Amino acid sequence: MPQSQLLHLLIGGELKDLQSIEFRDLSKVDLVGAYPNYEEAYKAWKGKAQATVDNAHMRYFIIHAHRLLDPDSDDDKH
Repeated sequence: MPQSQLLHLLIGGELKDLQSIEFRDLSKVDLVGAYPNYEEAYKAWKGKAQATVDNAHMRYFIIHAHRLLDPDSDDDKH
């Protein structure tokens, strides 16, 4: 049986400071993409994180969109 789709979004951008998750400029947030599961989103996150390692304020986040769409969903262990 095929694995059910568990939508994840990947976004990133420069933070105002390292103690918060407030973006410096929302117009420059990088909306990387949508992924069918955590594993695929993590691969993309890792690539973006490694590519921006020289900028300490740049952060990427995986958003568990399937939880927003279906709050009772507990299929994702991450």
